[in-house]
Amino acid sequence: MATLLYRLGRLAFRRRRLVLLAWVAVLVAAVIGVSGVSGSTTDDFALPGTQSQQAIDLLEKEFPGASASGATARVVVEAKDGRKLTSAAHKQQVESLIADLRKAPQVASVADPFAGGLVSSSGGIAYAQVTYGVPPADITSAASDALHAVADKGGKAGLTVSLGGNAVLEEEQSNAAELIGLLVAAFVLVITFGSLVAAGLPLLSAIVGVGVALCAITVASSFVDMASNAQTLALMLGLAVAIDYALFIVSRYRTELREGHEPEEAAGRALGTAGSAVVFAGLTVIIALAGLSVIGIAMLTTMGLAAAFAITVAVLVALTLLPATLGFTGTRVAHGRLTTRRMRAAQHGQRVTMGVRWGRFVTRHPWKMSLACVVGLGVLAIPALSLRLTLPDDSMAAPGSTQRIAYDTLTEGFGPGFSGPLTVVVDARGSNDAKAAATETSALLGGLDDIATVRPPVFNEAGDVALITAVPDSSPTSQETVDLVAEIRDRGAAVEEDGGARVMVTGTTALNIDVSARLGEAMVPYLAIVVGLALVLLLLVFRSVLVPLKAAAGFLLSVVATLGVLVAVFQWGWLKDVFGVDETAPIVSLLPILLIGVVFGLAMDYEVFLVSGMREAYVHGASPTEAIVTGFRHGARVVTAAAVIMISVFAGFLLDDVALVKSIGMGLATAVLFDAFVVRMTLVPAVMTLLGARTWALPRWLDHFLPNVDVEGEKLRHALAERDRHARLCAPVEPEPTASAPLG
Repeated sequence: MATLLYRLGRLAFRRRRLVLLAWVAVLVAAVIGVSGVSGSTTDDFALPGTQSQQAIDLLEKEFPGASASGATARVVVEAKDGRKLTSAAHKQQVESLIADLRKAPQVASVADPFAGGLVSSSGGIAYAQVTYGVPPADITSAASDALHAVADKGGKAGLTVSLGGNAVLEEEQSNAAELIGLLVAAFVLVITFGSLVAAGLPLLSAIVGVGVALCAITVASSFVDMASNAQTLALMLGLAVAIDYALFIVSRYRTELREGHEPEEAAGRALGTAGSAVVFAGLTVIIALAGLSVIGIAMLTTMGLAAAFAITVAVLVALTLLPATLGFTGTRVAHGRLTTRRMRAAQHGQRVTMGVRWGRFVTRHPWKMSLACVVGLGVLAIPALSLRLTLPDDSMAAPGSTQRIAYDTLTEGFGPGFSGPLTVVVDARGSNDAKAAATETSALLGGLDDIATVRPPVFNEAGDVALITAVPDSSPTSQETVDLVAEIRDRGAAVEEDGGARVMVTGTTALNIDVSARLGEAMVPYLAIVVGLALVLLLLVFRSVLVPLKAAAGFLLSVVATLGVLVAVFQWGWLKDVFGVDETAPIVSLLPILLIGVVFGLAMDYEVFLVSGMREAYVHGASPTEAIVTGFRHGARVVTAAAVIMISVFAGFLLDDVALVKSIGMGLATAVLFDAFVVRMTLVPAVMTLLGARTWALPRWLDHFLPNVDVEGEKLRHALAERDRHARLCAPVEPEPTASAPLG
C-alpha cells in the first residue's frame, strides 16, 4: 500500500492542475445538485419485532383513519393575563383555529380540545392534537406553512400559540460552532507550522471535503429518510478528521523537504508513509460508523453512513487534492516566517522538545503514571453506572423554540405526562368478549399509581380491536414512565392468559422506550465487535500481541470515563451551568453507540501515528525505552496539535442550543481529551516502559501467518534507499583532469 500511495502522491503532484480542476468540478456539481433538491430529515424510528411496532402495524390495519404512523403536531393555546379559553370570545377564536387546521394540507384529523377534554382545569390552556396522513419525512412545506399560519393567526387574536410534535420542522441552526472550530484550528496550525501557507492547506482540504460531503448528503436526503442530526455529525467529524489527516501529511512533507528531497519526491514519500497511516485510520472510523447499520435502526444507520461518507471524502481529499496543492506551494511550506527561535532550534535538533521531555518523564515514572491514569479515569467512570438512556423529545428542544414552549406550557397546564401519552391497544380478535377485555384493561390502567387519566376505549369497525389512551403522571423521559410501560405490559400478559385478548403499549413514548432498550442491549455487542476489530487491525499494523491489547484497554477506559462525565453533567446536572445545559435528562440513546464508533477510530488514529515511530526506532536497534522517547520526538507535536484541533471543533458544538448536538459535541471532545493526552500520551508509553522488549513480542507461527501491511512504509523506505544506492553506483564517473605535457 505504501508503494501505491507513493506513486499516487507523485502523480497528483505532477498533475496538480488536473487534480485541482477535478475537485473543483466535483464541488461545483455537488453545489448544483443540492440547489435543485429539497432535502428532508426525520427523527422517526421503526423497530421491527418490538411490541410497540407490532401495535402500530395493527392500528394501521384496523384504524386506517387514525394514521398510526403519521406525523403529529400539538397546537398548544394559552390565554393571556390569566383569562380562560372557555369564555365565549376565546372559545370562538380557538374553534376558528381548529377549522383552519382541518383544512390544512395532509391533515387526517384534528382533536377538538373542547369536545375531547383537552382543556386544563384552570381553563387557561388547551391543545389540539393534529394527525397527518403521511409520516414526518413526507410533510410538505405547504403543510408546515399552514401550521405556522395558524399559530400566527392565534397570536394576532391575543392568544399564545406554540407548536410541538414531530410534524414541526426544526429551525435552521447557526454556524457559530463550525466557525469557532475553524478559527481555533487555524490558530493551532499556525502555531504548529509557523507558516500561513502550511496552515492553510489543511483548512482548504477540510472546507472542500466537508462541502462535497454535506452537499451529497443533502441530495441523498431527497431519496431516503435521513436523520435530522446526520448532517451535523457528518460536519463535526468530517471537519475535524479532514484537518487532522492533512496535518499529518503536511508535517511529513516538511520533514522530507528538510532531509533534502525534491518537492515531488517529498510528496510521494509523505503520502507513502503518513498517507498509509491516514488510510488505516480512516478505514477504522469508516468501518466503525458503517457498522452502526447492523443494529437495525434506520435513523442510526443514516447517521452512521452519512458520517462514514464524510470520512471517506476526507481521506480521498487528503490523498489527492492535498499533494496537488503541495505542488503549487513547493518548498514554501517548509519555510515558516512565524516560527520562534526556540521552534527553529527544535526543528534542527538543537533543543529538546516538550514532547521528548514528557516522554522521558513518563518513562522514568512508569508505575506512578500508569496508576494515576487508571485511577483517574476509573473515578470519572463511576457515574456511568447510573447511565439511563432516552430519545430526544420536545423537552430537549432549544430554549425559546416553539417546541420547547409547547412542552413547558403543556406541563404547566396538564402535567408532564400529557406530552407523551401512551396508546394501549387491546387485540381481542382471539377473545370471546372484546368489550369485556377492553373494560378490564381500562380498569387495570386506572388502578395504576402513575396514570393521570384514562380515556374511554375506541373500537374498530369489527369491534374486536380497542384503542385506549392513557396519560402518565410523569414525563416521557422519566424512569417512572419506563417502569409504567413495563408494568402495563406485565399485567397485560395476565389479561391475555385470562381472556385471550392481547394488550400492547405503543405511541411515541413507548416506541422511544423500546428503541432505548434496543440500543442499550446493542451497546455491549457493538463494543465487543469494535474492540475485536481494533485487536485484529493493530495486530496487523504493529505485529505485536501486547500493543493491541493495551490499545484496546485504553480505548475502553476512555469510553467509560467519557460516559461518566456525560452522566454527571447531563443527567446529574454537575456543572450544567458552566456547559450551558438547560435541563437535566437521561443521556440520548444514540450517543453511547456513536461515541464508541467515533472514538474507536480516533483512538486508533493516534495510536498509529505515535506508536509507529516507536516501533520503527525499536526495529532499527533502539532500546525499548529509547524507542518510546524517539516516538515522542517524531510524533508528539503533531498528535498534540491534531488532538487540540479535534477537541476545539467538537467543543464548539457546546454552543448549540439543541441538547443532542450539545451532548455529542461534549462527548466527543471529552473522549479525544482523555484518549489523546491521558491514554496515548501517558498510559501507553508508561505501560510500554514496564513491558520492555515484551511489548513487541510476536509468536513465530503468528509472524509467518500474518500478512505485512506495511502501514509505516518501512518496505517503501528500504526500496527507495536501495534505489538511491543503485543510482549512485550506476552514475557515470567523471574522468579526473590530467596535467598536459609542456610544449616543446
